Amino acid sequence: QFDALEEPSNAIVIDAAATPDVIVERIVRQLSLVVRVHVLADVDALSAQAAAAAVDIINAAVAAHGRCSLALSGGETPRGMYRLLGTQFRAQVPWAQVHVFWGDDRYVPADHPESNYRMARETLLDHVPCPASNIHAMPTHLSPAADAAAMYEKVLREFFGDGDGPAFDLNILGIGEDGHTASVFPGTPAVDEQERWVVAAHTDATPQWRLTLTLSALCRSTNIYFLVAGATKASALRHALAADSDPHVYPAAGIRPTTGTVVWWVDSASAQSRRG
Repeated sequence: QFDALEEPSNAIVIDAAATPDVIVERIVRQLSLVVRVHVLADVDALSAQAAAAAVDIINAAVAAHGRCSLALSGGETPRGMYRLLGTQFRAQVPWAQVHVFWGDDRYVPADHPESNYRMARETLLDHVPCPASNIHAMPTHLSPAADAAAMYEKVLREFFGDGDGPAFDLNILGIGEDGHTASVFPGTPAVDEQERWVVAAHTDATPQWRLTLTLSALCRSTNIYFLVAGATKASALRHALAADSDPHVYPAAGIRPTTGTVVWWVDSASAQSRRG
């Protein structure tokens, strides 16, 4: 009889060796989280589907609240989505009501080749009628980096109010090969920080200094889109989706909001090893 049973694709897997309290906490956490995974053929298909879905979220937020808060990420994968939002979907978005933020940025000048702000400006913002007053870039020109982080947190609190965190209508994230998301890297203080929304992070990556939202702040978003492409991301993706992954080792696994929706838009190359 057991031979005829099929392994469910949406089962919650919990280590039975854990204590009862830990088991219950992990089950409740998984039941409260809405996670969807969409596997597309390649990064172009991923970008098109994610951009179309983002347009719906933006318009729904504007209709409900009169504005939409959108947080952008850096990296290579979101470039295609940004270009589509600035071209094919440009006329479908009420850009005058869209406020643009960043989940992280390199601590470099705004015109630096490594700047996440510069990438978003060149691929999206230079091509849409979003008012300059609605574009809230991280103040990477301020020194030291800790002061720049504090200033950006002030910007966020003025916009969202002093709640539990910045409740972006849509937050675009990625994942690194080491499991980091935004600039929350494995083993760094931004993983456990509960009070601050934004911190200056010193990493082993280049450039070493980053400004980033903390893991707890990132989890406050109403909708979170992860964009993942490439076979080199397969291991990180598998660990990020596992119920028992440690966010200290794979920070992206810590994106477990108690409310809201998380959607993973992944290409076939990154999804190919999800089971292995």
